[in-house]
Amino acid sequence: MELPKIVSAEEWQQARDDLLKAEKEATRTLDALAARRRRLPMVKFANDYPFDTPTGTKTLLDLFEGRRQLVVYQFMDNGPDDYCPGCTGFTNNVPSTGLAHLGDRGVTWVTVSNMPLAQIEAYKARMGWTLPFVSSHGTSFAADSGAGGGFLLSVYLRDGEDVYQTYSTGSRGVDRLVFHHSILDLTPYGRQEDWEDSPAGWPQHPTYG
Repeated sequence: MELPKIVSAEEWQQARDDLLKAEKEATRTLDALAARRRRLPMVKFANDYPFDTPTGTKTLLDLFEGRRQLVVYQFMDNGPDDYCPGCTGFTNNVPSTGLAHLGDRGVTWVTVSNMPLAQIEAYKARMGWTLPFVSSHGTSFAADSGAGGGFLLSVYLRDGEDVYQTYSTGSRGVDRLVFHHSILDLTPYGRQEDWEDSPAGWPQHPTYG
């Protein structure tokens, strides 16, 4: 297996300092994007979609649990006994302690899927998940939010009983929120996935292999 180039401590520090300049610039860029995100306009969204939950039917407004902000991850529905590996990996990444911290900042998290509730509950039990996970089966919520038949992370703001969609992201926008991806991106071999730009001979595998 190929190894990174071996250099002196002085050469390593120079290379690290050069990379640090680029990292700091990227951080400033991300801060600027976050500032733009906080200033995005919003669009009125229906508040009465019915969701099947373990404690009965709830509306989108109910999912806020009295808080002003709601983040929804739309988990793909691939049919009976077929579960998206990417959505599964992302859901494994959501920590219960993290959800508590979001709540302290007035943000509620809910995972939603077009899968029937019975299928969701069975998969939750199998995976050992305890996070809020409800069914949008039979509604147009996924399509209206922009997820269609895929996955999506959406953000909503509540003003009284009025609900607005303020942000959504899919694909790599969701990918970058995964803890182990963030850590692997710091390591010499990276995520070891075949799409990455890595030196020849370094370990790489199919993304969902």
